[in-house]
Amino acid sequence: VQLQASGGGSVQAGGSLRLSCTTSGIVFRMNIMGWYRQAPGKQRESVALIGGGTNYADSVKGRFIISIDNAKNAVYLQMNNLQPEDTGRYYCNAVGIFGTDSKIKTYWGQGTQVTVSS
Repeated sequence: VQLQASGGGSVQAGGSLRLSCTTSGIVFRMNIMGWYRQAPGKQRESVALIGGGTNYADSVKGRFIISIDNAKNAVYLQMNNLQPEDTGRYYCNAVGIFGTDSKIKTYWGQGTQVTVSS
């Protein structure tokens, strides 16, 4: 199973970006998909999760929207009113049962860079 993230880039404060993450491989059951980010010198943090419901970091509530295409096992993150503190590498994440494995596993994408200038 591989996750492929795309859509990052450089924008000015107030701008928007839409991240996409597609899944390749056999997905038996997708439990949760989400986006995490890591800024230089900081730990990776959860940004938005979706799976039965949605969960957002307080810092992005009202600005970011996570959505999922269950048919494609793809997850998206619409980021509006971006601010310099949103700068970081964004990673998509998938938790579920994949291939012939019977156990729940977690997979990560390679990340996509988001840079917001003031």
